[in-house]
Amino acid sequence: MSEHVEGRIGRRTHNAGALRAGNAGETVLLQGWVHAIRDAGGVMFILLRDRHGLTQVTLDETAPEAAWEVARRVRLEWVVEVEGVVARRAEAAVNPDMPTGEIEVRPTRLAVLSASRPLPFTPGTQAPVSEQVRLQHRYIDLRRPELQRNLLIRHRAAQAARRYLDRLGFLEIETPVLTRSTPEGARDYLVPSRVHPGEWFALPQSPQIFKQILMVAGCDRYFQIVKCFRDEDLRADRQPEFTQIDIEMSFADRDAVMAVAEGLARHVWREVLGVELEPFAVLSYAEAMRRFGVDKPDLRFGLELAELDWGATGFRVVRGALDAGGIAKAMVVPGAAGDTSRKTLDAWTEFARRYGLGGLLWGKVKEGDAWSGPLGKVEAELRAGIPGVSPGDLVLVAAGPAAAVNAGLGNLRNHVARERGLVPEGVFRFAWVVDFPAFEWDEEAGRWVALHHPFTAPKPEHVALLGTGREAEVLSDAYDLVCNGYEVAGGSVRIHDGEVQRKVFAALGMDAEEARARFGFLLDALASGAPPHGGIAAGFDRWVMLLAGTDNIRDVIAFPKTTTAQDLMAGAPAPVDPEQLAELHVRNTV
Repeated sequence: MSEHVEGRIGRRTHNAGALRAGNAGETVLLQGWVHAIRDAGGVMFILLRDRHGLTQVTLDETAPEAAWEVARRVRLEWVVEVEGVVARRAEAAVNPDMPTGEIEVRPTRLAVLSASRPLPFTPGTQAPVSEQVRLQHRYIDLRRPELQRNLLIRHRAAQAARRYLDRLGFLEIETPVLTRSTPEGARDYLVPSRVHPGEWFALPQSPQIFKQILMVAGCDRYFQIVKCFRDEDLRADRQPEFTQIDIEMSFADRDAVMAVAEGLARHVWREVLGVELEPFAVLSYAEAMRRFGVDKPDLRFGLELAELDWGATGFRVVRGALDAGGIAKAMVVPGAAGDTSRKTLDAWTEFARRYGLGGLLWGKVKEGDAWSGPLGKVEAELRAGIPGVSPGDLVLVAAGPAAAVNAGLGNLRNHVARERGLVPEGVFRFAWVVDFPAFEWDEEAGRWVALHHPFTAPKPEHVALLGTGREAEVLSDAYDLVCNGYEVAGGSVRIHDGEVQRKVFAALGMDAEEARARFGFLLDALASGAPPHGGIAAGFDRWVMLLAGTDNIRDVIAFPKTTTAQDLMAGAPAPVDPEQLAELHVRNTV
């Protein structure tokens, strides 16, 4: 992604990515970092870098001796100022891979603005550098053109989102960062109060309650690009502090919210990448789980799962799983019979076991309906019921509890597709997943918990099921947006009727007293004339991750945390002086 900025700012006449052949003959002043140095004996080349690009500075016998004296002592990552004349390169010296590759600057003056100590790595190095070292020296790492490009993408995506939502009449409103702890699944980050001993603020997991109150307050359409905080286990696409594009609308149903969010995604992808997105699929939660095993399916490739009606099998492994109330599913990997080794199959089996499966059954299909592997022992008439099987294919079957089968095969599907090169590059496949269960059973707590959050409205036709013991059948008016296997947004129509909210709290095992203690100010607001409303929160970091073409969310955040929730550059978290703790009326116990 190139960037061209017009206009002179400060002493610089141009940035390091701006000069072209049409600038030949102009006197310019550039400032930046020394990216590379090459001394060819009598001619020296210095590659100057800033966030806009690279420009070659060439010193030969025509350069002043004072400029040569400075050039001989500069080192990589020193900050220098170059004044000189733009010249066209000789045809043989043109670099077609550089936007500025047709020109060079012949310096009349060269000055050092800042020297650099020897660095643990340089932005132009080709040697591998561990992520730990890069994060520890993030101020150097951020000089890399790849990360500069990611920050530019993030900026453009944020500006595009603001323009789109402003055009639709949304107000950007800030909500509090210090608020009340209302645990909703993930752990809160807590902040002790100095003024009120023994009492605590929490950092918001999302502005959920406040944006609903804004709807009660008559703001009609709200948005915010907002920091949120969750103290949960981390991974490549998750951070303890993350950014949402938060949206809420009054007098809106599911279709209206989805239309705004879909339009926002289309606008951002068009503005940032120049990409026109294909139509968004719409899948029910049940369909997504049936076909893909997960509720955030990657639609860029096939390998769909097939449910197996193998209730009549005598094959012991499958029979035992089905008798215990489990299910069986198959995944067909086209053309993989010949080049999938036993070692690979064992590795895939171990991968599936991470999700609770006891193992995998496999079979390689030969001509004449001959099968090798464990599935060759399954009755032929049952094997014939596996859809889409051809000679040369590999078939994988999982049997066991539904949750383990879906999670195991669903995640293995993505793993196999990546390993076999089935995932196309530069392709974006969006889909809506709707009609989620409203509740899920928490075995440890022995009660129902909200699958999304307790303010999500049940589908209108399912409200009557609340309090009847049929909570497992209740579907919510919730919707997730997924792209390329990532959940990139999630929202719902909210409960605006106090009686429905009371029934949902009761289904969650929460009596009126507890509900009042935890959510009293929201309940008061909902009882004060609340319009029907709904909203959605888009995971902005994940959007930028997809736009930038990386699978590591830390690559698109200026100062990210590690997977152990540490800032290696700042050294956070860190011990605090006992005097500070005493002021806050707290003390360490470890």
